[in-house]
Amino acid sequence: MTLNQKRGARQYGKVAVGSEVAFASPHRLVQMLMEGALEKVATAKGYMSRKEYEAKGSHINWAISIVDGLRGSLNREEGGEMANNLDSIYAYIVRRLAEANISNDVSALDEVSSLLLEIKSAWDAIPDEVKQPAGATGKPVSAA
Repeated sequence: MTLNQKRGARQYGKVAVGSEVAFASPHRLVQMLMEGALEKVATAKGYMSRKEYEAKGSHINWAISIVDGLRGSLNREEGGEMANNLDSIYAYIVRRLAEANISNDVSALDEVSSLLLEIKSAWDAIPDEVKQPAGATGKPVSAA
């Protein structure tokens, strides 16, 4: 694949993701964030194994930012104990990611992936009728 083809493919991917985000339900946005965090952890693991530490650190930091975003979006008033439990898990994941970054610990990345997959599988199991808020119109979801 030529350099121009690679650039075109990356640009197409950005447009496709941007379009999905614009029309995604809050449920789908969380799923996308989970997928992004898992992707960043997996990519960091690859860089770690190749001793490409700068790229590894960049992807771990990106995963931390995503998890922090998930953590910050928790609704503690309505979510009650579930939101508090997720907050604790997300805080733990961030700590483990930081430890993995500092010590190049592949097992910490594996642990984080396992935790994220478990949380994501719970999100994926939510029935369709619960995923859309009542009265959803299918219009783009604003970030506000």
